[in-house]
Amino acid sequence: MNEAIQTLHPDLFPDVFRDVEHLEDFMSIPTQGVIDDLNRLDGDIMILGVGGKIGVTMARMAKKACPDKRVIGVSRFSEEGVQERLNDWGIETIVCDLLDRDAVNALPKVKNVIYMAGLKFDYRGREDFLWAMNTIAPQITAEAFKDSRLVTFSTIHVYPWSNPLHGGVTEADLPMARPGEYANSVVGRERTFEHFSKKYGTPGRTMRFVYAIDPRYGVMQEIASWVNEGKPVPLDTGHVNTMWQGDANAQFLRMLANTTVPASPINVGGPETVSVRYLARRFGEALGKEPVFTGVEQDNCLLVNCDKANGLMGNPVVPMDPMIRWVADWVKTGKPVHGKPSKFEVRSGEF
Repeated sequence: MNEAIQTLHPDLFPDVFRDVEHLEDFMSIPTQGVIDDLNRLDGDIMILGVGGKIGVTMARMAKKACPDKRVIGVSRFSEEGVQERLNDWGIETIVCDLLDRDAVNALPKVKNVIYMAGLKFDYRGREDFLWAMNTIAPQITAEAFKDSRLVTFSTIHVYPWSNPLHGGVTEADLPMARPGEYANSVVGRERTFEHFSKKYGTPGRTMRFVYAIDPRYGVMQEIASWVNEGKPVPLDTGHVNTMWQGDANAQFLRMLANTTVPASPINVGGPETVSVRYLARRFGEALGKEPVFTGVEQDNCLLVNCDKANGLMGNPVVPMDPMIRWVADWVKTGKPVHGKPSKFEVRSGEF
């Protein structure tokens, strides 16, 4: 069965993407590692918070990789059409509020769970909801799925900033309460899952995830759009980590086969330290525009070292050059975007 499943490799890279359907079909092609790891796991797969920017193609990749397993997507499904698309791909969907303990307890008790829910933006005036989503919902989930493998979504924003010349922070660096309630609440989310992993012996992994690249959103799309529109590209945060979203999907799914007891953190992202100035110039060449800059590169930024995950699962399949080409064409041709900026340039911690 597995030999018939299409796997991701450079021969499949398109010159450009025709439309959203073409993009999402490519982004959900599994690697051989995903196929092997998911099919050797016992039990089915559930993705909590599946309705976000990343979860949709991740669920589709899981279903492509193991068509004989149930793949269940759970969300409030506030965005129209998402639930129907998932269903069309053979993914079961359940509408659920993860703050509703009874509803979460009623979910199927599958063996493999990926937790992607959380709140980052637009929490002003509802800071209580931010903390509830990032600490109480994890407690409810951790107790309901104490007998499952539990891979949880986190962020590099839990880390201190560092000098980009020094290789980036590693998992050995303790999460630090940075300015802004978001980062603090995510430290709370990590510690909540860690506590219940220790209490129940739940196998887990905390994925400290860097900026995903999708032509519809992310660091590259933002920089390319600024260049295309003649807006100044801010340089104070002068270096970033990036990773093609399909590769990120693959590492999230494969981490189900690489959990620890108790749950432990791991950085997920590309191996390169990428210069914002370099990206702007590349996009300027592709778009026929001269980039305009503001500010100057500072001696610290939010940069992480992802050697551990890439050593475990191999470097990402999609390298920098095709990502730049795909994003430049997407922006140049005016294809649709999510309108949800990463705000990588924000240095205050307030999103």
